[in-house]
Amino acid sequence: MSRLADIQSDFAQSVLDAGRGVPDAVTSHTGRHPKRRFDVYRNNVYVSLIDVLGGRFPVVHRLVGEEFFRAVARCYVEAEPPRSPILMEYGEGFSSFLETFEPARELPYLPDVARLEWAWNAAYHAADAEPIGADAFATVTAEDVPHLTFELLPSLHLVRSPYPIVSIWETNTADDEVEPVDLAAGGEDALVIRPHLDVEVRRLPEGAFAFISALRDGRRLGDAFEEAQADSAGFDLQANIAGLLASGAMAGFCIADD
Repeated sequence: MSRLADIQSDFAQSVLDAGRGVPDAVTSHTGRHPKRRFDVYRNNVYVSLIDVLGGRFPVVHRLVGEEFFRAVARCYVEAEPPRSPILMEYGEGFSSFLETFEPARELPYLPDVARLEWAWNAAYHAADAEPIGADAFATVTAEDVPHLTFELLPSLHLVRSPYPIVSIWETNTADDEVEPVDLAAGGEDALVIRPHLDVEVRRLPEGAFAFISALRDGRRLGDAFEEAQADSAGFDLQANIAGLLASGAMAGFCIADD
């Protein structure tokens, strides 16, 4: 590694580690290490990254409040500094970090809310694809239906939670006054997708998570149907196919060989 690369690496590590001193290569016009100025620079970097997280997880921010959010975000920045110069990729591990953050233990649904928000972010930045409609299946025969496999939109993401995270997300996103959400009402699975310009978050019916997961993994429709039934006896195939088409989740299909 070159001398310049060593200096750059030392500087980057020192900026994101409050326990490290001023890098040896950094000096002032007096020849001394400018600790005060470097601390200001370091703090500005932290503030910028915390602001990035605040913009990426607005519902988590609203749930816990400004002071708590900035505190937990700072801890996250210290524990997991950016590893890529592309800031839109920063924050993927925030939900896992919240699972281990002791002060957040009283809000057990918080990590899953963060997962939902990260899925929204990932869907927003995903590659574009044109959804197909029901007319695309006009030539498919009844015998071919169980053998269909699907190409789903790149923006499609699934989030499963034992908590009503879609309800929590909806009221904290759309309502001026947050409505109470009954945590005892049970879990909710979410479909996050961007069929056109806007990201949509949809609450999935029973069995849909297993069904769409299987389709996304390349499983045939018949096999995905069986997995959905095993996950939920009340799974409705026709309603779920209609829901996928209505959400614009399908980008294409083919008939798999036996």
